Amino acid sequence: MDKKRVAVTGLGVIAPNGTNVDEFWKNMRVGKSGIARIETFDVDAFQSRIAGIVQDFSPDDYDIDDDQKHGLDRFALFALAAAEEAMRNAGLREGDYDPDRLAVSIATAIAGTKYMEEEFLRLTQGGSAPLDAALASPDLLPNTCFHIASSEIARKYGARGPVHTLATGCTAGLDAVGEAMEMIRAGEADIVIAGAAEAPLTPIALGAFDIIGALPDDRNHRPDTASRPYDVSRSGFVLAEGCGILVLEDLDHARRRGAPILAELRGFGSTCNAYHMTDLQPEGIDLHRAMVLALADAGLDPGRIDYVNAHGSSTPQNDVNETNAVKRTLGARAHEIPVCSLKSIVGHALAGANTVELVSLVQTILHQETPPTANLVTPDPACDLDYVADGPRKTRIDFAMKDASGFSGIHSALIVARYDPTASHSEEARLA
Repeated sequence: MDKKRVAVTGLGVIAPNGTNVDEFWKNMRVGKSGIARIETFDVDAFQSRIAGIVQDFSPDDYDIDDDQKHGLDRFALFALAAAEEAMRNAGLREGDYDPDRLAVSIATAIAGTKYMEEEFLRLTQGGSAPLDAALASPDLLPNTCFHIASSEIARKYGARGPVHTLATGCTAGLDAVGEAMEMIRAGEADIVIAGAAEAPLTPIALGAFDIIGALPDDRNHRPDTASRPYDVSRSGFVLAEGCGILVLEDLDHARRRGAPILAELRGFGSTCNAYHMTDLQPEGIDLHRAMVLALADAGLDPGRIDYVNAHGSSTPQNDVNETNAVKRTLGARAHEIPVCSLKSIVGHALAGANTVELVSLVQTILHQETPPTANLVTPDPACDLDYVADGPRKTRIDFAMKDASGFSGIHSALIVARYDPTASHSEEARLA
């Protein structure tokens, strides 16, 4: 029996180079950077002083309640804003769905760190006085909860199905989407609002990554060139903020209501290397296993993959690990397949990175055009795939793979397909 088909019917994004899907894609496809010097706090004491920064975002531009505007962390406001765009683009309004069959699956790696840090400074007079708990805001507790974004989205849209939050680090966005796909396949929901959000641009968050040498410190004078996946001179990932939200829907449900069908989700796989909190072994075996699991879940041969939307974090270890995983998975065809890292353009928004990139991947399939990997001037000899370093490229894409890796050794992969209304999964598997 064929598995339920899972459609993508809506997209929403808040990214350093665009706060709606059209603006984001226009800038992404030509490699327009969203990385700049941090100006919201003093960064002179840090080695890395740059980030992927969301510009010109205001919750006043969205249907967000006043209590939410003033009481929620920036990451949760991103999630509400992107969910609003995704639901609007999916053509879903109140009354168009059964709330008991609407679910939410949202991820974050560090949740309301910004709110908590600012509240601590307020309660201690900038750190100069003992903490006065009597002055704490009633909004403090909700903002310490990782599930604040998913619960606020559920409240806004009346979602009474499963409401989940994932916190698996830098793979969490992809994991949340994979879990959402499984909810629909299992018959637990007709529609799932899925994605991830992150707003980690605070002194403590920046300092935590800076102190372990994860961030580049050699290009503060040229922020747009600092994220350099697969280049021999890469020196770390650029921290970023951002959010990507997808509306996933049972394909039959989407067809019945005449929904726009942007793409299909076909398979998901996840593994852990159980090796080290931050280090990776170069062979890429465990990321390869996640890719194989995703392909098996999709019922596809590796030879059907036309494009890889890569993790490409611009760290010395990740880029080699990922390159080898792709080669293990795709075999002889690996060098023929375009592989793009969008972190070269917008930086690394932790859990949010996966779904910002997934929004771009769906646009890539719709437009049959891959964005470039920016700043790849001198490829590392150990990174020898086609990373589309020469600008956007028109190419046929029927099946694409998105992968992610994160601290603690988690690896995930997702298969996304161009929507073909005439094909069933079993027919495609037979043709593979």
